[in-house]
Amino acid sequence: MEAVGNDIVRIGQLELRFLICEVGATVFEFTVPSRARVPAPHHHRDADEFLYGLEGTLTVIVDGLTHEIRAGDAIFIPRGAVHHHENLHDGTAKVLATITPGTIGRRYFEEIAEVVNVPGKPDLTKVNEIMLRHGLVPV
Repeated sequence: MEAVGNDIVRIGQLELRFLICEVGATVFEFTVPSRARVPAPHHHRDADEFLYGLEGTLTVIVDGLTHEIRAGDAIFIPRGAVHHHENLHDGTAKVLATITPGTIGRRYFEEIAEVVNVPGKPDLTKVNEIMLRHGLVPV
């Protein structure tokens, strides 16, 4: 098992600290500052996602239903379910995210960071291409 420890990827204000990057699962701490810009609604073609609240409150919308994930709360997002994450509250939200199988790994987030972490507006055509190549389908 490859543990990547303090391996951090930043996408805008979002921070992902990768703990495991394997074929079977990708596991990372996902930190979302208050009202930070977040990815567009999407679904995963080939992977399920599980979120476990660590700190603050993360608003997670799954197939149109809103869930407030706080420390100790958990939610399962099955492949194909349209979802979106955002922090609508004061303070930082942090969740432990697990994607199984690990088809959406660290490389996906690095590629997105390269397109998003630029002056001005990111090229949404490139973002969508990267998403689709890694099994995320924008809605």
